[in-house]
Amino acid sequence: MAQTLAVTLFTLANQQNESWLDRFVLWIVELMNIIGAPGVGLGIAIENIFPPIPSEVLLPLAGFTAARPGANFGPIAATLWATAGSVLGALLLYYIGVIIGHDRIVKIANRLPLVKGSDITKTVAWFQRNGYKAVFFGRMLPIFRSLISIPAGMERMNLLAFTLLTTAGSLIWNAAFIFAGYFLGDNWELVSAWIDRFKYVIVFVTAVLVLLWIIRRVLQNTRSKKA
Repeated sequence: MAQTLAVTLFTLANQQNESWLDRFVLWIVELMNIIGAPGVGLGIAIENIFPPIPSEVLLPLAGFTAARPGANFGPIAATLWATAGSVLGALLLYYIGVIIGHDRIVKIANRLPLVKGSDITKTVAWFQRNGYKAVFFGRMLPIFRSLISIPAGMERMNLLAFTLLTTAGSLIWNAAFIFAGYFLGDNWELVSAWIDRFKYVIVFVTAVLVLLWIIRRVLQNTRSKKA
């Protein structure tokens, strides 16, 4: 049943043409059908650690699976397990940030072209002022939702506060996507289509900001050499 459902969902006529990402999602679908909501949590925990795996596909699909006749879990259970998986993955990235540490990042920055240790200092100062907001709202931003845990760990954000903010932000994100998939039914893929457009906007804005920063830094270096 799980294999038939998965193939129907992704319309994969030839498994040899599947990407590794398709195969991973198919595996999570099968896992959901076998062990229920904990399969959702496992998939989201892995997605948090490895961001290329799209939660905006896994979560609506979990909601769709929960809405199927004979499903062995509901949308609430899926949301709770997904949130547990989100927090678990975020904590692992937090501790990776702790291991990396602030001083090591400054040393690396000083060796990079166009980057200065003072850039890291300014970023740290911003994070110290806005870190709680960044973690909470960052959990609801594609691409950044996993990565925000690393600077939180580097700056040793209060672990209890980090966990609570991550839980709250993840709960909102997970519930929105799972219940969307649950109520959209066969049209669950519409959720992924809309969020993909949002991701393109985020990538474009980020690329423009990075390009402007590079231009500004090159101009500053040129002026310094002339002076």
